[in-house]
Amino acid sequence: MADTGTKLPVHTEGKGEGRGLPAWRPIENLRREVDRLFEDFDRDFWRSPFRRTFGDIEPMLRRGLSWGATPAVDIMDKTEAYEVVAELPGMDEKNIEVKLINGSLTIKGEKRDEKEEKKKDYYLHERSFGAFERSFALPDEVDADRIQANFKNGVLTVTLPKKPEAVKPEKKIEIKSA
Repeated sequence: MADTGTKLPVHTEGKGEGRGLPAWRPIENLRREVDRLFEDFDRDFWRSPFRRTFGDIEPMLRRGLSWGATPAVDIMDKTEAYEVVAELPGMDEKNIEVKLINGSLTIKGEKRDEKEEKKKDYYLHERSFGAFERSFALPDEVDADRIQANFKNGVLTVTLPKKPEAVKPEKKIEIKSA
């Protein structure tokens, strides 16, 4: 018996969502820069590899604020679609939001936990809270109207189908001897 998981809605919004500057966190900033480096290499490297300098403020504004740990995300380029897989252990689909805003895919999540324990000789009341937000610039060949998000067993999978004209057949190039 196959369990299909839960489908999450993908919200599309226009311009107008303002974002504040992220707090100064050296390790998070380093991770953002490494992520940006790979995004730039994948998307625009051959056209203009030096279009931004290290520490440029624009990538930080684009990614927004991030509190707590950022989930691990794998991005795969498949034949007919890109696939973004985020590990979100212990979270429910009702606490996760997937949005498409001005050509960027944004995944947000929030986890709240409250524990209360009363015993004869002590009283324990704990609360924990964590939230994250990750944004990814989408390539032009993604068909935004067909994006799907599924959540199953703590793993969020966002499928970004490519437009039909972007899916090209593989072509073998013959090597000639000189």
